[in-house]
This record gives sequence, C-alpha cells and structure tokens, in this order.
Amino acid sequence: MTADTPLLSVQDLSVAFRQGGKVSLAVDRISFDVHRGETVAIVGESGSGKSVSALSVMKLLPYPAASHPSGRILFKGEDLLAADEAAMRRVRGNAVTIIFQEPMTSLNPLHTIGQQVAETLILHKGMTAADARARTIELLGKVGIPDPAGRLDAYPHQLSGGQRQRVMIAMALANEPDLLIADEPTTALDVTVQAQILALLKDLQRELGMAILFITHDLGIVRRIADRVCVMKGGRIVEQGPVADIFERPQDPYTTALMAAEPQRRTRTTRAEAGTIMQADDLKVWFPVRRGLLRRTVGHIKAVDGISISVREGHTLGIVGESGSGKTTLGLALLRLIASDGPIVFMGRPIQGLGFKAMRPNRRFMQVVFQDPYGSLSPRMSVAEIVAEGLAIHHAGLDPEERDARVVAALVDVGIDPESRHRYPHEFSGGQRQRIAIARAMVLEPTFVLLDEPTSALDRIVQAQIVDLLRDLQAKRNLTYLFISHDLKVVSALADDIIVMKGGKVVESGAAERVFKAPENDYTKALFAAAFDLAATTHERPPT
Repeated sequence: MTADTPLLSVQDLSVAFRQGGKVSLAVDRISFDVHRGETVAIVGESGSGKSVSALSVMKLLPYPAASHPSGRILFKGEDLLAADEAAMRRVRGNAVTIIFQEPMTSLNPLHTIGQQVAETLILHKGMTAADARARTIELLGKVGIPDPAGRLDAYPHQLSGGQRQRVMIAMALANEPDLLIADEPTTALDVTVQAQILALLKDLQRELGMAILFITHDLGIVRRIADRVCVMKGGRIVEQGPVADIFERPQDPYTTALMAAEPQRRTRTTRAEAGTIMQADDLKVWFPVRRGLLRRTVGHIKAVDGISISVREGHTLGIVGESGSGKTTLGLALLRLIASDGPIVFMGRPIQGLGFKAMRPNRRFMQVVFQDPYGSLSPRMSVAEIVAEGLAIHHAGLDPEERDARVVAALVDVGIDPESRHRYPHEFSGGQRQRIAIARAMVLEPTFVLLDEPTSALDRIVQAQIVDLLRDLQAKRNLTYLFISHDLKVVSALADDIIVMKGGKVVESGAAERVFKAPENDYTKALFAAAFDLAATTHERPPT
C-alpha cells in the first residue's frame, strides 16, 4: 500500500436481501474510501442502509439470504467479499473491529464482562489468562467503568445501558485494530460520558493511527469527530465530502432537511389542578453486594436511594442524569417491575406489595418502551404478533379481525408500513424496531407510559416525528409520560417537569423551563454545559 492508497475502499457496493421469492435492494451501488488515521461518518435516516453497509465490510450479514449483486470491498488491497471464512476470522476482531448499536444483544448474558473482554485478547494476542485480566482492567478503566477490577465478575444485566456500551468499546479496542467500525457507539451514553468516549476514541486514533468508520444519527457528534461524511438515503449515498462543506453548504435537499431537523418545544396548555397519577415516597432500590465463599452481603449498590416523586396526570416528567445514576431503575420500580422499598400509589391505589395476580389489572394502564428495542422484541414473533400480544391478554374478547385492525392502526401511528407487520424484528432497522416498541405500548391505550430512551436509536428527522407523535397522543388521550433520556434537547422539547439524578438521588427538580433556563445545582450545570457545548458544534442553541 502507498501513502495515498485507502485503508478501506468500498466500490460500487450493492446489498440485496431475499425473502421468499422476493429480492429487495437495501444498498444501491455506493462507493467511499477510508484512509489511515481518518474518521469517515455515515449519516442518514433509519433504514437508509448505514448499518448494512458497515456489516458488509466484515461479512456479518445473514448470508445466503443477503447477497452482493455488485461491488468490491478492498481492505489493505484485499477484496473481503472474495475472502473465505478462515481469512475473515483473521480480520474480524483483530485488524477490523466493530462496536454494535445494541450492547445487550451483543454481550453474552451467561459470561462475565471480564471473561468477554479477555476472550478476544487470549484468542488474537495469545495472552495468558493473568495478562489478559490485567489488560482487561486497564481497558475498562480507560472507557470509564467505575471500579474496573470490582466489575470483572459482573454480568451484562448488572450494568446500566451506558456501562454495557462502554464494555463493548473496550472489547473493540482491545487488539488495537487498524479499522474500527462504530455503529452508534454513544447511543446509550449520557452527554458527559459521550464527550469522554469521543475524546478517548480520538486519542486512541492518534496513538494507533487507527481509521474509524462512524455510523450515527447524531450530527453534533459527526461535526465533532469526523473528517468526511457520507449522507445516505434509500440505500444510496446522496452526498459526501469534507464535514465543513457538507454542514455549511449542503447540496442535496435531503441533506438540507437532515441538518434542519430538530425536536421543537411546543407551548401547550396543561391543567394546573391535574391530579397525581403516580406517587412514591422515600423509594429505595438497593442491590446487595455479596462476596466470599458463603456469598455474604458486604455492602449495597444504592441504585435508588430515598427518592420521593409525584407525576401529574397528562404531564410529562423528564428524568435525566449520567449512565448508572438510577434513572431506569427508578422507572422500573414505579411500575413494580423490580423490587423496591417505600410506598407507591398509582391512580389513587397503593400498589406496593401487590402480588403478580393483583397487579395484572393495573398492567394495561401502565406500559413501558424499553431502551433496547431489539432485546425487548421476541425474534420468534412477527411484528403483528408482538404488537397484538397485549391485546390478547387484556382485551381477550376481540375477534382476530378487530385485533388486527388495532395493530394496523398502531403501526400507522408510529410510521411503520402495516403491510410489513408479518415480518420479524431482525428485518427492520434499529429505528424501525424502536417505533414497533412504541406501537406495542400504545395499542393498549394506557394512561401512564414509561419511555426509557425512546428516541435514542432514531435519526433526527424521525426523532422529531416521534416526539411530535408522542405529544399528539398525549394531547388526544391525556397520557402521562415518565420520560427517561440522556438527550437533553429531546427532554426540553417534551417535558413539563424534570428531575436530575446522580448516584441514586435527586439533585435538582422543578418545572422544565425553569431548570433549563437557570439550573441551580453544580452537577446540573455541568450536565447541561456538556450537552449544549456539543450541540453548539451544529449551531444548535440551548432551549429557552
């Protein structure tokens, strides 16, 4: 390779998928190069072909259902599409690594995180178990895992979404690859950790001369980290070039629309006298820490530590804070999906201490949209079956035609073509799966909905559409939302009230407009500064 030869050259690449007798084209003759030490970002709406293009580089598509009608993928001059499986095993995880979009489905739930990070070091570097353990601790510390030595024996479900994402980054960087493919690597991270991870990637890139192919829907990140950008729509690259040129002088109408898309806050009338639909006092969720041969409890992780909360009917309460602060744990405790201490009142009735059967009548009125849509959607069920499952339990009297009509209506509401309802989750993009998860929650017409990062996997255009959809549904049905997010721009667009969490406690709360305009707590100020300093790179302004 000469100095001018790209490390990776994708040439005239097409990707087709066969389902039954039908063939559909997901990527249509795209071409781009990535040079050593360079960061190239691919942006575009959900389903545009971004992730499919990246997975093609490592030949991780579901072959033989997937095929390449045209194109070459040259890595260090070798055509990976023509390489056999043995050759690809030498490339994957060693010269080329990938950070996947959804860490919970990428990490093995039966192995500790220490085992999973060390495995790649032992396999590709030939390290001893002791050396791999020491290197694993170092890597976990680099990506911001607190007490990395103490976390080696933790399983993926014992970490927050953001912490799981950081473990994936540690695994990808373990072997110091030539090319890192990052597929939405900061999706689950709060803004402060996001800034740290981006700085870490840039530092490692300079240190290793590593190239990065960065897939994201967050244009603030693209402006901050990328050298060049490719804009995809409908499987094609509609525009590419240096970041400054694309952001300042976009040529394609779609690029212009993408740059302009932003969730906007609407002025809406809420009832000041609205009753309280959900309330908890001095709520605690403590997880025991057990050590030793007899697994004695030696301490507790205080995920939620004495929080009192009140959610008004028809309002949206936003919960923000860094990864691991207890946001999701608080939401799940309020819905009685995990054990907690402290009284909880829902729709005027105490629900703390109710058994499974006693809680069931309440379940149709309280729904949840989880952070990881792929992990919460059964891969063995079609979309129609997934959305209709709650109807079969809570509206058992509906005949099949009525049930299907409700499913169709729910999918239309969230922008999913109802003709695709007999397909399976793996056939949809990450953003489309998130919309399916929202449809599943809304089809039961609940009164209280826990939204745990509902827009985290969506591109900006669809994100703004989903925020508008959630607001319209709220106004139409008088829904109450508990909205958990690390995207402060989305929270500012949707929330009426806000609480800021850190270390399992509430450090600040109040009307969203007041907190965003004049935060009082130092942590809140630092959180907002990280978010809107990042936003400033795309000329976005803090909410007012």
